[in-house]
Amino acid sequence: MTLLRPSADAADANDPARRPGTGRAAAVLVLVTLAALIPLLGPTAALHGTGEAAAPGVGGIALLRGVLFAALCVPPGELFVLRLARRLPGAPSERPHSWAVFSNVTGFAAALLLASVVATGNLVPHSLGQIDVGGLYDSRDGRLALLEVNAFLVAGLCARSRRPAAQVWPLGAVVVAEALRAHPPAEQSPLTGSGLTLVHLTCAALWVGSLLHALRTLRRWQGDPAGAVLLGLYARVAAVLLAVLTATGVCSALRRMPKAPILDQLTTTAYGRTLLAKVILVAVVAGLALWARIRLRRAADPLTAYTSARAEVIALGAVVAVSGLLTALPLPIRWS
Repeated sequence: MTLLRPSADAADANDPARRPGTGRAAAVLVLVTLAALIPLLGPTAALHGTGEAAAPGVGGIALLRGVLFAALCVPPGELFVLRLARRLPGAPSERPHSWAVFSNVTGFAAALLLASVVATGNLVPHSLGQIDVGGLYDSRDGRLALLEVNAFLVAGLCARSRRPAAQVWPLGAVVVAEALRAHPPAEQSPLTGSGLTLVHLTCAALWVGSLLHALRTLRRWQGDPAGAVLLGLYARVAAVLLAVLTATGVCSALRRMPKAPILDQLTTTAYGRTLLAKVILVAVVAGLALWARIRLRRAADPLTAYTSARAEVIALGAVVAVSGLLTALPLPIRWS
């Protein structure tokens, strides 16, 4: 297969009104809607029959977390793939338009809304008068929320500057803030948990963002052989990222789950059910990644791996949405 788009002359003569981009745009719209419904409707299914109670507005908070995670993935992935592309001799000079500014603005909006929830005592505000902005400076969660808001703002400004690579530093601050927020001081060995989350989030952002930008670059190069080489370079890095993600994810899950039988908690608690869904999705992603790697090596046209890689990035979007839901659900109770 090639990455060339079909021309208007190749369209079905019996369907003159057909537009090549309409079906693709509709598919993207449907996928985005489904990704949004996972965190919005997920809490109801995850909590059903568990006897657990979620915080008010858990669906909206899960959606905002998912949006924040997605925004965190795009700029690092773009920068990493651009670096890989520069190493390819004879590669086309065309590059896809950067989404970094848009993603940072989206992350800023999500972080700002999450900060407003923290400013009202972790309750969903119904009016501006309920938001105590000054109170954010008085709590650890409030200061971390403000750090994320300011970091996305600075990252957006860096993306518009002459040195867009500088945005990795404020985005790194967002990752650190998320790692610290996920493990409060009252938790057992919080620094260990924060370290695991830090590595996990960093690898996840590189994996998702790099694959997305690699596919956009291949589409821009329109079937050039350098595209298969670029996808192969990404696949080597992705294998390492997947191994680290699996190790840190397993360790983090075991630390959060009580000492009771793990298998029971995967079906009887909201956190366990969502974690199980995430594990299944990651397994699907790993299978798609393996299939793409096999086609890169054995297919007559290595660019046929594009289809598997595209399915992989869609599945990764679902993983991001489930991850946002996972952060909003109550943790299983540890009985001492």
